[in-house]
Amino acid sequence: MARCYACGAILPEKIGRSTSCTHCGKEAKVCLNCRFYEKGLQWDCRERIDEPVREKDRANFCGFFAPEVKRTEALGKKDERGGEDAKRAFSKLFSDEH
Repeated sequence: MARCYACGAILPEKIGRSTSCTHCGKEAKVCLNCRFYEKGLQWDCRERIDEPVREKDRANFCGFFAPEVKRTEALGKKDERGGEDAKRAFSKLFSDEH
């Protein structure tokens, strides 16, 4: 299950160039929702693309696009817990308990 990079809502199973998030309306077939997107790599992509996609948050025609599931599953888990794990870890750093 892929989630929207902008709002975290679940995206449709099939994502085409005209697909948008039903929750926030952002375009879905974008680099920021792709499993190959990795900031810092050449053109921010793990695939060998011929030219850069300048607007990572806009729909494009990239043939390598595949919805990111791993990164977005982590986003969903974080949302479910409401950041409680992070709060506990932070508190533990500054408490006398070990």
